[in-house]
Amino acid sequence: MGSTCVRIAIDAMGGDHAPGEIVAGALRARDELGVEVLLVGAPQQIEAVLPPKTNLGQVQIVPAEDAIAMDEEPLSGIRRKPKASINVAMDLVKQGQADAVISAGHSGAAMAAALLRLGRLPGIDRPAIGAVFPTMIASKQVLILDVGANVDCRPKFLEQFAVMGSVYSQYVLGVPEPKIGLLNIGEEDCKGNDAAVRAHQLLRENSQIAFVGNAEGRDVLSGQFDVIVCDGFVGNVLLKFAEAIGEVMLQIVREELPQGLHGQLGTAILKPNLRRIKQRMDHAEHGGALLLGVDGICIIGHGSSQAPSIYNAIRLAKEAVDNQVLQRIQSKYQSKSSGQLLPENSQ
Repeated sequence: MGSTCVRIAIDAMGGDHAPGEIVAGALRARDELGVEVLLVGAPQQIEAVLPPKTNLGQVQIVPAEDAIAMDEEPLSGIRRKPKASINVAMDLVKQGQADAVISAGHSGAAMAAALLRLGRLPGIDRPAIGAVFPTMIASKQVLILDVGANVDCRPKFLEQFAVMGSVYSQYVLGVPEPKIGLLNIGEEDCKGNDAAVRAHQLLRENSQIAFVGNAEGRDVLSGQFDVIVCDGFVGNVLLKFAEAIGEVMLQIVREELPQGLHGQLGTAILKPNLRRIKQRMDHAEHGGALLLGVDGICIIGHGSSQAPSIYNAIRLAKEAVDNQVLQRIQSKYQSKSSGQLLPENSQ
């Protein structure tokens, strides 16, 4: 790539607040993170939401003829609309014109486009969506995967999720030796269904990860684990529940603050603390989820994403690019030619 600056392709037409909030978040990231942004979508609509006299340095508008609606079937949608914004954005990564792609649009379409356009990394049977959650320890986060890409998972898939999650946790989240857990209904090795028991054995035998055992629901946000793996059905329920709990807690804090003059004074005093609470609990602060296992950096944002979420999604993508997440995952698999991390059809 000709430029040393990280280039991010953004589906400007994806999401409930597109393109206005998408463009606003992209411009902020351009200014604060020093990235180049490629806004993919209908040029007239994108230009209409640009602030007056916007400096278009490090900003490029890439035309796309269509967009995938939220009620469309993902696979048929991206096949019927090859020039849809999400397809065009993925092609930019495939062709080396962008380092990463971000979409807050149809998550199923984004995943399907990533698989068809970018393909899977060698040795990976199924990609996984990884989401970062806050924990009870202020400085610690936990990565949960899968949170929606695979409704049903074979034990081998969960093992692959653990390896990919360990790489991401170590090199992006800065955890020296990530502790891996398997989401289950009990701590004992024998707990859970047959798939959980077999997955536990695979994880325990894998020397490339620090597997510490099963994680019960109450352990997810405890800070005991750095990465927790589960199937996408359970993970998506967990994700949506955690988002709802965060919103409920923030609302409770707002409602319980004293009213009147005393309340205003108290709120002013507590403002730094309240801001930190919001940063820890609000899913918008985390930007989105990384689709691990495809041959390109792909961030899937929340459909309701506004400018702060898009900014954080771009920050997340930049960190993944800067820390060479794809290359590090590939090196994990290439270093295990003896068979421990062979693709599923070899077992």
